[in-house]
Amino acid sequence: MKKNYVLDTNVLLHDPRAIFRFEDNNVIIPIYVIEEVDQFKREGSERGRNARQIARLLDELRDQGGSLSKGITLTSGGSLRVAVPLKQPQLPSAIDKTAMDAAILQTAFDCREQDGGRPTVFVTMDTNLRIRADALGMVSENYENQRVDVESLDTGVKELEVDAGEIDAFFQEGRLPLRDAILPPNHCLLLRDRGNPSHTALGRYDATRKELVALKTPREGVMGVRPRNKEQSFAIDLLLDESIRLVTLVGKAGTGKTLIALAAGLKRTVEDGMYTRMLVSRPVMPLGRDIGFLPGDVDEKLNPWMQPIFDNLEFLFSSGTRKGPRAYAELLESGQLQVEPLTYIRGRSLPAQFMIVDEAQNLTPHEVKTIITRSGDGTKIVLTGDPGQIDNPYVDSASNGLTIAADAFRNEKVSGHIVLAKGERSELAELAANLL
Repeated sequence: MKKNYVLDTNVLLHDPRAIFRFEDNNVIIPIYVIEEVDQFKREGSERGRNARQIARLLDELRDQGGSLSKGITLTSGGSLRVAVPLKQPQLPSAIDKTAMDAAILQTAFDCREQDGGRPTVFVTMDTNLRIRADALGMVSENYENQRVDVESLDTGVKELEVDAGEIDAFFQEGRLPLRDAILPPNHCLLLRDRGNPSHTALGRYDATRKELVALKTPREGVMGVRPRNKEQSFAIDLLLDESIRLVTLVGKAGTGKTLIALAAGLKRTVEDGMYTRMLVSRPVMPLGRDIGFLPGDVDEKLNPWMQPIFDNLEFLFSSGTRKGPRAYAELLESGQLQVEPLTYIRGRSLPAQFMIVDEAQNLTPHEVKTIITRSGDGTKIVLTGDPGQIDNPYVDSASNGLTIAADAFRNEKVSGHIVLAKGERSELAELAANLL
């Protein structure tokens, strides 16, 4: 039996093509949702682009000969219509969000009653509105398309018990056949001796040759940074491998995500000359209360947002061969190193570049798609972030672009993924991350 799915505004602003994702069921958009979407169409943000896109989609469906008031048949076999309640409530203001929420929810009840009690589901990404709908007797659901449970996200690391002779052979030959293994490409393994648990080895699964290969992590580290745990060793190996074009590093604060990504990028760009430029970017997203407009030119305005990147660069250069404060300034001036916000990424083509996107958990899946599709020949993209520290009110730990990308690319040979679990910044930072 077909169901009615009544969509809230935030669903369409998150995914304009949500109207096509309910198979052969009936999709209903309250007229108040159209009014709310119209308020965002002039924004230059991702939300504004989505508002314009859903308006164009509805207009195209209308132009194809259908009637939004009576219902338009979709290619999936379902239908789409815009619902106008018979008794329209008097709204105090067109921008009164509470009143609009109530009107949208009331429209869902009206649709259920007018359709003879057909099963009706109210779909919204607003947690409080789902609670209100449920309390009033309306079945409500979150919009589940492109959601990944962060708790079940693959860590990228697996432990495998083997005989002592296999570990010794692996150390000697740098490879170990795993013909019967069922593992994603570039999955990292910890080999453990059955008879002696302290006898271990680290390697990465090569899906093409179906064998475990030794890590390429240099013993001396990268740019003066040595891995402090096995996850960091795995991450550096993925970052230095030219056959892997997308790396996702997920971990809590202090696990070294940004630092080792920058170290690997500098080595490959400056020392090895494998890339023409290292491009480092992050979304402009304030923590807590914003301080308002910042004075100065573009560089001065962006400096507070990019300062975490500069802090890591200063640490790398202070511990490496190039000494002195702001020793990376010459790289910025030469163009080998570029630090900029993601605001300017749309429309660019980025060939032969090592691109690091920090704080990627604050990006929507569409924004991550936009970034990855900018990559040209020879470009490597690294996404780092912590799904537990999201400042963007329109995504959560399950719907952000970082976790979606990590899950979507898990079976691709050109990608690698690692979850860094142990904090290495300081004992205090590790305690804070675990206790608070």
